[in-house]
Amino acid sequence: MTVQALTERLGLTPLCLPDPDREIEGGYTGDLLSWVMGNARSGDAWITIMSNQNIIAVATLADTACIILTEGVQPDPGVLELAEKKDINLLTTQASSFAIGAKVAACL
Repeated sequence: MTVQALTERLGLTPLCLPDPDREIEGGYTGDLLSWVMGNARSGDAWITIMSNQNIIAVATLADTACIILTEGVQPDPGVLELAEKKDINLLTTQASSFAIGAKVAACL
């Protein structure tokens, strides 16, 4: 499933979609950036409440398909510009990480 298709199916709000056709191959939920860096896999939809610029660096290193910010979290200033520059898909939702993780799993 592509990031665009997941966005539409789950009613996610796109904040930055430089690569909407990127395939999602799995999912990972985590907020401890060093843990995500070591455990998320290429192609994962990364689900988190973290909102600072470091999420873009971690997503780049882990090669995640997208970042989904949950619980209505909005990115800190400068994150959207950095996401666009690094081709990182960034989405948000009001739903909890638990709820979105279950929905992503059901879609895959």
